[in-house]
Amino acid sequence: MFGASIGRGASRIINAMVEALARSSINPNLLTVTGVAINVLCGLLFGFGQFFWAGIILIVANLFDMLDGKVARVTGRVTRFGAFLDSSLDRLSDMVIFVGLMVFYARDTEFHSTLNVFLAGAAMIGSVLVSYTSARAESLIPKCDVGFLRRPERVVLLIIGALTTHPGSTHPLLNRMPAVLWVLAIGSFWTFVHRMYHTWREVQRVEAERAQNGVEEGPAKSAASKATHQAQLSS
Repeated sequence: MFGASIGRGASRIINAMVEALARSSINPNLLTVTGVAINVLCGLLFGFGQFFWAGIILIVANLFDMLDGKVARVTGRVTRFGAFLDSSLDRLSDMVIFVGLMVFYARDTEFHSTLNVFLAGAAMIGSVLVSYTSARAESLIPKCDVGFLRRPERVVLLIIGALTTHPGSTHPLLNRMPAVLWVLAIGSFWTFVHRMYHTWREVQRVEAERAQNGVEEGPAKSAASKATHQAQLSS
């Protein structure tokens, strides 16, 4: 009940923002570019170790990510280029955040960790593979959004890792970014493999259906061809 109330309240706020932006006649692509610029700032904050503020900025950046598509639909300005721009810049947003984390853990400070650099790099590669696999698969099958670690889940995990980072604290619920990187690195590749397998199964199913239809239509086509040939001979 409480969670549903929060969800309804958040939806009303977002809808009000969408209506205000729609009335201002702002270009949805500008919202997309603004969101990416904010994500670049987030990556810089991660690189300098300002994890808490990076988490706050990440929330704001993804608010823009939600608004651009909604504003485009409300104003009737949905375009193929807009969808392409949004998808492409989402990949850039993902990568700058992981690069920021890699820079932070690679710096010569007390938080230096080669393992965390590797995990952030693996998570970055995995996140790109998940998105690419989905885009490429959807040229073969209608939809490929399976897997438990999609972009929204990755963003939420990064926000949790950022907001719980308080250097010097020994509280078991704080400083969870290393654990988040483990989940992102393993989960992204798991989702990548899942999407590969899902696409293979769907392609096999479609090809089997086509082959079956071809076998069933074969005799009928052969009979029709013979009838046409006989008609041509008799005419």
